[in-house]
Parts: sequence; structure tokens; C-alpha cells
Amino acid sequence: MTMMSGAEILIECWKKEGVKVIFGYPGATTIDIHHHLAVSGLRFVLCRHEQAAVHAADGYARSTGRPGVVLVTSGPGATNTITGLAGAHMDSVPVLVFSGQVSRLLIGNDAFQEVDIVGVSRPVTKHNYLVLSTEDLAQTVKEAFYVATSGRPGAVLVDLPKDVMSGQAEFHYPRKVELRAYQPHLAPHPKQVQKVADLLSKAKRPIIYGGGGIISSGASEELLRLAETLEIPVTTTLMGLGGFPGSHPLALGMLGMHGLYRANMAVQSADLILAVGARFDDRVTGALSHFAPEAVMIHIDVDTTSIHKVVDVDVPLVADARQALVAVLESLGPAPSFDREGRAQWREQIRAWDTDCPLAYDRGPMEGIKPQAVIEALYRQTGGKAIIVTEVGQHQMWAAQYYLCDSPRQFITSGGLGVMGFGLPAALGVLIDKPDATVVDIAGDGSILMNVQELATAVQENLPVKVAILNNGCLGMVRQWQELFYQGRYAATILGGGPDFVKLAESFGAKGFRATRLQEVEGVIAQGLAEPGPVLMDFAVLPTELVYPMVPGGKALDEMILDKANLP
Repeated sequence: MTMMSGAEILIECWKKEGVKVIFGYPGATTIDIHHHLAVSGLRFVLCRHEQAAVHAADGYARSTGRPGVVLVTSGPGATNTITGLAGAHMDSVPVLVFSGQVSRLLIGNDAFQEVDIVGVSRPVTKHNYLVLSTEDLAQTVKEAFYVATSGRPGAVLVDLPKDVMSGQAEFHYPRKVELRAYQPHLAPHPKQVQKVADLLSKAKRPIIYGGGGIISSGASEELLRLAETLEIPVTTTLMGLGGFPGSHPLALGMLGMHGLYRANMAVQSADLILAVGARFDDRVTGALSHFAPEAVMIHIDVDTTSIHKVVDVDVPLVADARQALVAVLESLGPAPSFDREGRAQWREQIRAWDTDCPLAYDRGPMEGIKPQAVIEALYRQTGGKAIIVTEVGQHQMWAAQYYLCDSPRQFITSGGLGVMGFGLPAALGVLIDKPDATVVDIAGDGSILMNVQELATAVQENLPVKVAILNNGCLGMVRQWQELFYQGRYAATILGGGPDFVKLAESFGAKGFRATRLQEVEGVIAQGLAEPGPVLMDFAVLPTELVYPMVPGGKALDEMILDKANLP
């Protein structure tokens, strides 16, 4: 055994876990760690704000499937991570935050930059730890990675007192972890699998409803096989986009509040819904009492607490999504029997809904730029192959509707918490792993300013992020609600005197381009994509454009607003 300082042990633990990059911001309580980290061979990405560091680690984790790691100092350094932790946890993303803490003798004495971050973070993490001895450090780190990445992934915080980091101990890294109170259930129960297979074969109007669990479990290929084998249409949540090919003939697109008409109508008319890796979020279901009223409900999820939490289901199957779908496919056999003619009629009904109310917007003569046209132009010029990261707002919904993602981990966004400012740092996290990929952050002029300081990180790290700002001069999603439901009283949603984004980009050492007319959009995108470094593309879009379809709060999925003419 070798004697090491706590800081050295921590770095060796990271290496044992396969960590290659750490995001964060330094401070007094982590200075010992940084002293050794600088010569460790690991990459440290100096973000400009701790919240952004967590979002960057989040984007890295979503892109790679591996845990994202963050190192911050105590006090405000630690508290600044809370939004990122909450967002990662709600979206089931494995992110680990290692926070510095004052020395053990100072804990509880209101020392400089002391915060009980374990207590503060407890509601927004899967688990957290305060390391009280250097001897316990390696075991704790091993447990933290296991908890963050197993079962339903999530966010974990490890708090590191300064004297624990400077203390000495023998280094021994455990080979495995056994936690009596935490035993994720991954293998599906055979009897439940058979029930699922039988019901899928007998259903006349089935729908598969896929969530983020499809992507995190690596179940995309199995989902595609199941859908094609049984000829079942597939709708996905915002988090599930890319988990099923968006351009596939069986793809219905996103469901829910801003879901496609055909997807919402299909859900409401289905006689069976197979929910896989989804949690029946309120933005998906609309009015619960009217959600999918005719459907037999099957719910596959690795998290036992998600089953029956929102919707009572007829057949629960607690298991890893990929393992469950593999078992269902095996149970069905190579040539399953089902009503092919009936399923063809079902798909024809769905096509009729799509013909009646396709995803569309007014393309008539106009002075300004429609935001949807920008997304469509991005899709054309990138060949649908870009990795799309978004901020949160109207632009997020337009991106989800108009940029068809055919691959898992191609659409990265903040779902459950809906964090403005997520997109730019998350895109940097993606580029850390995939520096040669085309990564586009679709942003709003309000959201981008939440973490625009990370352009400095992009320039310093030479990360060629492309930011497409749909600049409508307002906080568009809230303004939309004000227009439709609050008599057009635009309280606190008009952004007056916003920055010149071209000059702002240039001040950071990036490139900036602007389009104020529709005819300029294609050229600006071509310029932006051709630049080798970070780029801000500012598109002056019409503030009056709204996201449709829209399910108003408290309404059923089939009570969609399609335009202003059918307001409730």
C-alpha cells in the first residue's frame, strides 16, 4: 500500500473510474486537489461559473453515456451547482459534483465560505456524502460513482473537507460496491414479459411511448426492432427524441403540450400504450383524468418508485429498458402473430390526422424571419446530422418539432427542470468528447444571456460551438401564455436594450453573424458552420410567432390549440 494525500487519492479514484475530464472552478478549499490535478494527465476545463460547469458535465454525460464530473470550492462555489444538480437529477443524468469544504474542526462554526452543502443538496440529488476521514475517501468515491450510474442514473454530491484532502492515508480502491439498502432491479420478470408480449400481439391500436430511459439504457436498436416487428407507431417525449429515428415511417414525433397533432390524437385513441423509460410527466399527459382513456397501460421502468406514481398501469415491468425489450422480443419470437390489416388501418387513421393537421406554419410573404424557417434551414445545411443542444423556451419546442433526430444522444436539452442557460455550457461538454462534431446550440435571446460567459471557455478550449439565437426581443414562452391566456398583458417579458450579439461574440474572441431578413438566413448559417471556432448567429425573428400545437394547462391531449382561431 502507498501513502497518499487525500487529493492524490481522489485523483487516482477518478482515474480508476475512467474519468478523462473534470469541469469546474477553483478555490481555497480545493487548492490541494488542483495542485496535483495539474500534473495528473487529466483534463480540467475551467468554466466561468459553477452552474455552467455542472451543465457542461451534464452535456458531456448525455453525449457519452459516461458520468460527468465537477470540482468546485466551498460556499458559493458549491451552492452555485444546485441548479445544475437539480436539472441532471430530474433528467436522470449521471453527474458527480465534488465540492470543497472547510476543515472538519470549522464545520458548524460559520467559517468563511462554509455551507452545509450536503443538507442544501439533499432534495436535488440521488445521494450525497460528507467525507469525514481520508481513510474513507476511496470507498466513498467508489460508492458515489456506483450510485450515480446504476439503476436510474442521477446526480450525486461528495463534500470534501480541506484537511481530509491534505491528510494522508493508504490508497486502496475497492473492486466493487455492495449497498444493502440499494439494489437496482435490472432483469425483467419472465411472467410480466409474457404478459407484455401477449398484449402487444392482441392490441388493435397500439402505441409505443418512449422516454429518456430508452437512450440512457442503450435500448434504441431494440425499440426499433420491436416497432418494426409489430408495426407499432412510436411517439417520444422531449427527453426521448432520437431514441427512435425521427424520419422513420413509424415515427409520430413528440407528444404532449407542444406535441404533434398526430401523436396526441394517436395516444388519445390507442387501445394499448407501451411506455418505456418514461415517467408520465405532466407536460406529456395533459389532464390526467382524460389521458389515453381507452388504453391498456404497460409501463417499463428501472425505477420502482416511478411505477403507479402518476398513472395507474395494468402491467408494470420493473427492469432496465434494454433488457426488458430484449426479453419481450425473445418472447414474441421471430414471426409473431398479430392483426396486420388492423394495424395498417390504424396507421392509415394516423396519416389522416396528419393530413388534416400537419405540423406547419404560415409561409406566406413576410417582412421578418419565422423562427421555424431557421430550424428548417439548419436541418438542411447540416443534413440532419448535427448534435442539437437547446436552451429552454419557444426555441426549444421549435427545435424539437422541426429538427428530426435519427440517432440517440443527438438531441440534448433540459427537460424536467427546464433550465434557461443550459444549452451553451452543455454544448461545450458535448464538444469536449466530440471536438469534430457539428454541435449547434439553439437558443433564445433571453436564455443565452444566462450563461453567455461560457463563450470565454469555448474560446480558451478552442471548442467550435455554433449558437443559433432566435432573437425575438422577449421571453417568448411566457409572452405566449400572456398573449393567449392573460389578455396580452406582457408583464416582465419584453427584453429592451439587449446586447449586440455580434459585438458580444467578437468581444470574447468568437465570430458573430446576423440575419434580419429571410433571404439572409441560409448565408448566415453557411458562414457560421464554415468557421472553425465558436460562432454566434443572431436571427432577428418575429416576436408574434407562437408555438403550435399547444395543449392548455388542465386540458386533455386532444384539446389542442392549433392557431388563434381555435382558442378555448
